[in-house]
This record gives sequence, structure tokens and C-alpha cells, in this order.
Amino acid sequence: MAAAAGTWGFSLPAVERMRQRLLRGGLATDCLQEAMADIENDEETGVFVVGRGGYPNKDGIIQCDAAIMEGQPGRFGAVAALHGIGTPLAVARKVMEETPHSFLVGDGAVAFAKDQGFVVEDNSSLMSKKSTEAYQKYLETKKTLKKHDTLGLIALDIYGNITVGRVGDSPLPGCGLFADQEVGAAAATGEGDKIMCFCPCFHTVLLMRQGLSPVDACQTVVQDILQRAGKEKMFELGIIAMNMKGEVGAASSVAFPYCSWSQGKDAVEQVTQQP
Repeated sequence: MAAAAGTWGFSLPAVERMRQRLLRGGLATDCLQEAMADIENDEETGVFVVGRGGYPNKDGIIQCDAAIMEGQPGRFGAVAALHGIGTPLAVARKVMEETPHSFLVGDGAVAFAKDQGFVVEDNSSLMSKKSTEAYQKYLETKKTLKKHDTLGLIALDIYGNITVGRVGDSPLPGCGLFADQEVGAAAATGEGDKIMCFCPCFHTVLLMRQGLSPVDACQTVVQDILQRAGKEKMFELGIIAMNMKGEVGAASSVAFPYCSWSQGKDAVEQVTQQP
């Protein structure tokens, strides 16, 4: 049973790309990486995930975070504060496959990427007209743009391999993403700084291991966080989850569009999960 899912409506072309590759027998990790690169490396969508064309930091530098996790134990790789590369998830995969480490950051991540054959571009080549104008406005007003999004993708291939990837903040196992080959995977999106404090993806997969459906697991986790954080301090959070049957579920604290497909369906579906 092959299946694919992605957070937010702009993941639709990525989920469609995974659908096509998975039906041709592609491996979950390969399909996910290629689909993610289409979003990361496009000026029009990079702004959503702080990829090419994304908003820079206060020094005018575009820095990217990304993580990937396979269902097999110990298969995780991540990068943070990576600059000069439009496809950070591909670098995260190399961390997972080619090093004894799980997480590389900053200049160390850039040096590793160079060693792996990635071309490190000037920051100006990653900036778009939109991101340049946004940064100029920041310099003039000193007001940080609140607009942000992140992208999480899940792929299940016909061989029973499951992989989850996330571009954006909280690229930590259990926090922004988690996968278990016996159970399934989950990805979270929203305010990453708050997400990290609750490990919602590990909790979601744990509940699926205990027998809950993806929908019930996601809803239970969001309600648990809402109860602990309090309604007035609740932050933006969306969770998608997939079990090894290819069933997908979601829950959120805001209106949350997500996309999914499973083998036997003719097309990718987009659904908006209400809080």
C-alpha cells in the first residue's frame, strides 16, 4: 500500500509528485526528497519554508533547517542554520546516510555539504524580489514579519518503507517529525519554538502504536497540548499522521489544509482540518 501526505495546501504538487513516483515503484525516501526539493528550490514556494526566495534572518542571510527520518531505528538526519543551499533536505539526508551524526548546524553543515558535492551559492542568488523587499522593509521598520509556514511530507512505498521529512524550524525527532516502521509517521507544523516543548509527533506515533487511528491520535495530542498550555496561550499547531495501512489523519489548533493520497485513489485530495 503506497500513500503520501503533506502539510498545507501548497504541498499539493509535492504530494502529486510522490504519488507518481510511488506508483512507479520508487522508494519512500527518494520520492520524498525529490518532491521536497521542488518546493524548497522554487522562489514561489520557498518563501513558505524558508528555502530559495524565503525571508532572511535579521542579518539578511537565508538560513534553512531541514530534517528527514526513516522508519528504521536510528535513521535520522538534520541540518540547521544552513546557508547557500536551496535544497537543505538533501543535505539532511546525507547527514543521515554518510555520517555517524544526526544533526549538523551552521558553518559545519555548510562545510559538510561542500564535501558531499553540493554547490554553495551566494546569498543573493537565493533571495527573490519578494524576500529582498521584505528585508528592506524590516530594516526600515524593525518589525519582524509574522508570516511563516513549514512543510512536512510523509511517504509510504509499496515495499512497506515509511519516511517523513520536514523543512522549517523544530527539525528534531519527536518534535517536528517522527517515524516508526512498525507503526507509521507524523509531521507537525506551526510555531516550531512551541512545538519543540511538547514532542507532539512522538506522542502521536506512540498513540497509534497503542491502537489509535491516525485521526484519533492527532486529535488526542492537540487536545492534550491545549489542556496543558491553556486556551489563551495555545499556539499554531497542525499535525498529520499516517499508519502503515496508508490511512491519514490530522488535527490542529487553526484551520489547517493538508493533502493526502493512498493507493487506489485516482487523485490527491486536499482537506481543511478545522480546530
